[in-house]
Amino acid sequence: MIRTSQRKPFRATVTVPGDKSISHRSIMFGAVANGTTEIEGFLPGADCLSTIRCFQQMGVEIERLSETAVRVRGRGFEGLKEAASPLDVGNSGTTIRLMLGLLSGVPIYSTLIGDESIARRPMKRVVDPLRKMGARIDGRNDGRFTPIGVRGGALQGITYESPVASAQVKSCLLLAGLNAEGDTVVREPSQSRDHTERMLPGFGVELEANGTEVRIKGGQTLTGTKVRVPGDISSAAFILAAALMVPGSQVTVEHVGLNPTRTGILDAFRMMGAEVQTEITAHWCNEPVGNVTVSCNDLHGVEIGGALIPRLIDEIPILAVVATQAYGTTVIKDAQELKVKETNRIATTAKELRKLGASVEETEDGLIIEGGTQLSGGYCHSHGDHRIGMAMAIAGFAASGDVVVEGTEAMDVSFPGFADLIAQL
Repeated sequence: MIRTSQRKPFRATVTVPGDKSISHRSIMFGAVANGTTEIEGFLPGADCLSTIRCFQQMGVEIERLSETAVRVRGRGFEGLKEAASPLDVGNSGTTIRLMLGLLSGVPIYSTLIGDESIARRPMKRVVDPLRKMGARIDGRNDGRFTPIGVRGGALQGITYESPVASAQVKSCLLLAGLNAEGDTVVREPSQSRDHTERMLPGFGVELEANGTEVRIKGGQTLTGTKVRVPGDISSAAFILAAALMVPGSQVTVEHVGLNPTRTGILDAFRMMGAEVQTEITAHWCNEPVGNVTVSCNDLHGVEIGGALIPRLIDEIPILAVVATQAYGTTVIKDAQELKVKETNRIATTAKELRKLGASVEETEDGLIIEGGTQLSGGYCHSHGDHRIGMAMAIAGFAASGDVVVEGTEAMDVSFPGFADLIAQL
């Protein structure tokens, strides 16, 4: 349980845990590379630890040197062994979808399972194109849901026109393409996160990335390398939002990833009138890294949609919280993808904000928030969704009474130490 309440103006400089997307990929790519991969800044969250356990079940030697340092001793794709029991991905959609692609081209049998949330999340979006490549996949409701079985084998490269901009779909097919005959091409309606395209060359893989199209040639091998993981911009968004909830506040987050496919939330804050300053100080694993400073000005409502949505899809719950403090109406649209996250985040965000007196209307593909409202205290619940829980905790910064959030164990999925950090603010 976390209890938050209205704050006085504050100034702070903080860091946040490592990027979840990059941490997942560093383990996966290192596990199927030849040689040793050293990872610094790894996120020790529940989802990323699930990825480690799955590869350990398949015989990969992975050593935790510290909370945030990991050594992976890979022996190539051929080093993966058939697990004696199902691979449990826990709550991690990234783990299961990327592993479906990776395992489809490896000549072993694997069963993948997860928690109740994973059991509801659709796998058809990756299973269908993988089957077109020749993958043998079966499971509940014809492989649409877990448990899912994969019998890896020979694959054929395809050109796939994805109906959604999804880094998980794209990365799944690119990993399958590494073991496919010929080229695999993925095209998206707009560009999704590009961590896979940025990281694979560091492991010795050649690919062509051109905006919404990525091409990879089959038969390539990976070589172990060193990975330094920047802070997660999705986690930083909650801390930056805290400053926007309290007029006169300012927060700087240091050493955070500034990949342009991930910084849509900063653009949205600017659109609302916040003062946002960024400084790129380095590049780690081909990822821009730097500092972000946000200051609270008078905020106003905006319309968020289109190509901006894939660049801030995980940040929409906290964006909705900030919108309650912006004068005028904020409309979030084209975000139907939120319905198939850990929860239906459209419905859950609206439900929890209404508990605090916010004026929020659900639409088919988003939310309409009437801003400038004084939030009240109340009891909220994460519903097992880390981003919902953290968003409601930040809402308490502008509430007239205490906001109590239950189900806070979900926050460990992406932001260990979240409660301690916001207490410092």
